[in-house]
Amino acid sequence: MTVLKNFIRSLIPGKWLHAYRERKKDKQRKSIREQAEKGDGLTLEQLIADLKACGIKEGDSVLVHSSFSKIGYVAGGPKTIVDGLLAVIGTTGNLLMPSSPNPGYQLDYIRNLKEFDVQNDPSKMGAITEYFRKLPGVIRSESPTEPVCCFGPKAGWFTGGHLSELTPYTQNSPFARLAQVHGKILYIGVTLDNAGTSLHVLEDAVPDFSYPVYYPEVFHVSVKQADGTLVPVSVKVHNPEQSAKRKCDELLPMFEAKGVMQYSTIGKAKTLIFDAAKMLEVMIEEYEENGVTMYTPTGNK
Repeated sequence: MTVLKNFIRSLIPGKWLHAYRERKKDKQRKSIREQAEKGDGLTLEQLIADLKACGIKEGDSVLVHSSFSKIGYVAGGPKTIVDGLLAVIGTTGNLLMPSSPNPGYQLDYIRNLKEFDVQNDPSKMGAITEYFRKLPGVIRSESPTEPVCCFGPKAGWFTGGHLSELTPYTQNSPFARLAQVHGKILYIGVTLDNAGTSLHVLEDAVPDFSYPVYYPEVFHVSVKQADGTLVPVSVKVHNPEQSAKRKCDELLPMFEAKGVMQYSTIGKAKTLIFDAAKMLEVMIEEYEENGVTMYTPTGNK
């Protein structure tokens, strides 16, 4: 189904596709307004029940990608989503969210970046992530391209290794460390096609990855830490030519068949739940045995 959808999209002129997406957004906004007027929205109690139905439990470490509008009307806004997540994982759990200040291609962003301000640069990864970023006790990792926010007893560990990594998905990144502690990844209203950061862990985990995923130039920028200290760092970013070849959602059938993920619903949002450790294990195994990547989802052997 995903292959067919991508093929159909490739045949549609860009302006028609843009107009179609805008109509969908308008329809979604209208639906949310109607839900709000009727008082027919997602409550904290319903959210907690939905999260538990997804298999989220006390003590879990959970990385959340989200589209707030896809959930429908939420009584209390983004606060309710965060409160519900924290209530379910409890005081022993860790909540993580991406908080990149860049919504587009990394190359365009880094070419115009002189300084990343960890404390003040807003997240462009959605309303829930920006609300979460500002909460007391939340720690933000210091990668200038893919910072991650975390709250919980292991927040310092999850975020602490990210500063001086040349690429943001290494074994010291929050993405890889989530796999190390057998955490979970929630995709609420989004899919791998628009939130595939954890897929990139494979590219940094195996030696001599087969595809030129990184732009050859190394960039030099400054990171302004929370205490105001400026730290010079060197970073590499994704090669947009290779990024254009991603077919992330075409990996979903494999992940489902391998027991890596399952489907659920939170509010009105279709939701994917991944086992981070199994995800990485399967990605490495399928890459080494069959040449499977997000660029070659059916393999090349």
